[in-house]
Amino acid sequence: MKKLLNTLYVTSENSYLSLDGETIVVLDGDKEAGRVPLHNLEGIVSFGYRGTSPALMGACAERNISLCYLSPQGKFLARVTGPVRGNVLLRKTQYEVNRDIERSLEIAKNCISAKVYNARWVLERAIRDHSMQVNTELLKNTSLLLKEAIGRIRESRSREQLRGYEGEAASLYFGVFDELILQQKKEFFFHGRNKRPPQDNVNAMLSFMYTILTNQVAAALEAVGLDPYVGVLHTERPGRVSLALDLVEELRSVMAERFVLTLINRRIVSGRDFSKKENGAVVMADDARRKILTEWQERKKETLVHPFLKEKMEWGMVPYVQALLLSRYLRGDLDAYPPFLWK
Repeated sequence: MKKLLNTLYVTSENSYLSLDGETIVVLDGDKEAGRVPLHNLEGIVSFGYRGTSPALMGACAERNISLCYLSPQGKFLARVTGPVRGNVLLRKTQYEVNRDIERSLEIAKNCISAKVYNARWVLERAIRDHSMQVNTELLKNTSLLLKEAIGRIRESRSREQLRGYEGEAASLYFGVFDELILQQKKEFFFHGRNKRPPQDNVNAMLSFMYTILTNQVAAALEAVGLDPYVGVLHTERPGRVSLALDLVEELRSVMAERFVLTLINRRIVSGRDFSKKENGAVVMADDARRKILTEWQERKKETLVHPFLKEKMEWGMVPYVQALLLSRYLRGDLDAYPPFLWK
């Protein structure tokens, strides 16, 4: 259970929420896990299946407190709101920003700047922690080039120009990604990003984790009342969660790619977990997927200090905090959207 930016996050899947006067009571099994006053909350996000009492649901509806339900794995299930809710104004602003080229470009530049910044620090961490196993000169030179790329990204004057700079930076980063694979080099190698279908074990895991992360970011956007299908950089297509894909950019390297490297370098996965079809597509075995998802759930419980809020939280909370910060910016509470900058 954690309170961030006037939103209560209840992360235990066994939790049940009830009402005692003007206070939320959080029960974990048969034991009381905590109490939180209703009066200063804007939203409640529950990751459990046991639910909430009708009295609490009624109190939240009466006070315009959004009550959002997600599965323990982070899949969006439902949101309960009262007859009057500010989400319509938030989404109206979101749609206006989507049509405003300058404002949407500023948000997009923040997301892509953070993407390259975080990718750079993945390389810097590898230099620091594994200097005897990696080509430090190659990684250091690439890191400096990525630093220069951030400056060009910040000066972008159009979405097309921004996409071009993003592509150049991604090419630099993925050009040295194989250096970060320290174990099982025969079964796990990276010679470039490929997808639809992935043609090697590493790309198969990257595609899988990007999908998992995108679903969690989309759920986070739903939880704060934003439309995940209307983005600022990715174009709208039927069924495409464009805004989720925008926010995923800044989280790819630190949440998905570092996790895939950990799976390989700690030998949590092996070449036996993958097979290749006749068309060259590489697929993961069902047991491998279950193993990866189990490790992912554990990874999300690890903690960090959020670089903007300066508060300690679990990694699994990061997508929800970023979605909340974006909604705060759109509401006018922040001067700019603060992307996630890891170091």
